[in-house]
Amino acid sequence: MTTHVFIVDSKTFKLHLEYLFAGTGAKKRNGENNEGYDIDFNNNERTMLHSTTENMLVGMIADGSRIRRGDQIIFYLQQDFSKKIFDGKFYGIFKAKEDWSFIDNYDEHQYLNEELGKSLTFRTLVEPYKVYSEGVTEWEALDEIKSLQSPNQMLWSLIYRKLKGNRGNTMITIYESERLCQLIRDKNSRQDINFDNHKLSFDQNEQKIILTTENTNDYSGRNDEINLLPRLIAKYEAGKSFETHLQAYIVRNIGKRINSSLDDCILGQNLKFEWLGNEVSCGVGMQRIDVMISTTINDQRIVIPIELKSVEADIINIKQIQRYIDWIEQYYTPNRQSDIKPVLVSKKINDKSSARYQGVIATFNDFNTRNSRRCEHLKYIEYHLENNDLVFEKINY
Repeated sequence: MTTHVFIVDSKTFKLHLEYLFAGTGAKKRNGENNEGYDIDFNNNERTMLHSTTENMLVGMIADGSRIRRGDQIIFYLQQDFSKKIFDGKFYGIFKAKEDWSFIDNYDEHQYLNEELGKSLTFRTLVEPYKVYSEGVTEWEALDEIKSLQSPNQMLWSLIYRKLKGNRGNTMITIYESERLCQLIRDKNSRQDINFDNHKLSFDQNEQKIILTTENTNDYSGRNDEINLLPRLIAKYEAGKSFETHLQAYIVRNIGKRINSSLDDCILGQNLKFEWLGNEVSCGVGMQRIDVMISTTINDQRIVIPIELKSVEADIINIKQIQRYIDWIEQYYTPNRQSDIKPVLVSKKINDKSSARYQGVIATFNDFNTRNSRRCEHLKYIEYHLENNDLVFEKINY
């Protein structure tokens, strides 16, 4: 079960609670505050958007695509001095009502657009789980370290998010979730809200989640399915980069038997996993693991960092994967003991006899030798296009 943290302000938080949804979006450049982008590439091979804008929006889709039914949702209320919110606060705990996110595209029919004061294009329905009235401040969650024994116990996923920019939907690791949820419980003396027939709202003056009978509306906006495959195929055939699209595709489909070759190559016969992340920050620089999974095989917990490439494998890929191993060993496994099983997914190399391919394989073997006691051998997976879908194949080298 993955925990996802959604960023909200005092205006949107009230509506998220009353209508029970979470969402992300992007303000259109030079547009009004509530003006967003038209996602014209959904279920379409073409787009009028600039590639930078498209990749930004696909990144949001990838974030939403990792959500599975039953995952935990926590809201982070941003600091706002004009509203007398002097500390950012974490509120929870909710659960995702359905798998991943849907789209409510920006137009005159976008649900609650004017009320929200912004365009939240990618949305997820939520339901109360164990909801507590008071939030935990950012200081209490991220800066207070007197109860910690080691720096690797800090909530690095949220610290990295703060350092690297305002990502609207961030996953946190299982041990980070356990710590954050316990902080929320302790803040409220472990007393969650008793709902009965009431609904939730937010008291801005008290900065507390409250019960209300005033709002009886159920969420009734559009919930269009997101399909990036036609756009991914078009970029694949045109020889253009599509790593962000590939990430969204894998995160959405993994473990669902939608693409059996994908599941067989990465998960094998064990389709269940306990945690799924994408763009997992692993340092104060810009290093991010494209996809990371925690699963259990034969009663042994395995963490799987996955590097994705829209081009053929290259010798430089090993440098990135080595950094992932180093970070996981220092910051992840001390908190959640796991074997490490690195994976590289890249475009098919047709000529396996070429000097370039042999050089790539030599770097793989060297990596395996140097890390024999630290992780399993690198799993190398190639994909190609067949019958308008991606086919994945494990390469024995």
